[in-house]
Amino acid sequence: MMRQVSTAIVLTCFVTSTAFAAASTAGSVAAGVGTSASSKTISGDSKVVQKARDDAASFVASGGQIRGAQLEAALRLLRERHAEAQRASDMELAQAILAL
Repeated sequence: MMRQVSTAIVLTCFVTSTAFAAASTAGSVAAGVGTSASSKTISGDSKVVQKARDDAASFVASGGQIRGAQLEAALRLLRERHAEAQRASDMELAQAILAL
């Protein structure tokens, strides 16, 4: 019984630390994209990115297995227009889209 409790605690700590790391990475990417988002050039991007939120949620929830067309369009657009996005992974950008 005690071993099961210990295992549960360790798993909870691991999942929590992984979630915080992912949130931190997403926040950094979102901040980079968000900095650009305040400029005039992203005004056309915002509609494409907002439409990709559902696809981004599916992508993140599936661990990258579900890739919707709207997410693909948003990733392509962000990478074309923002240097920060070119260095980010698809998962980081999807998390950033959800954080916006």
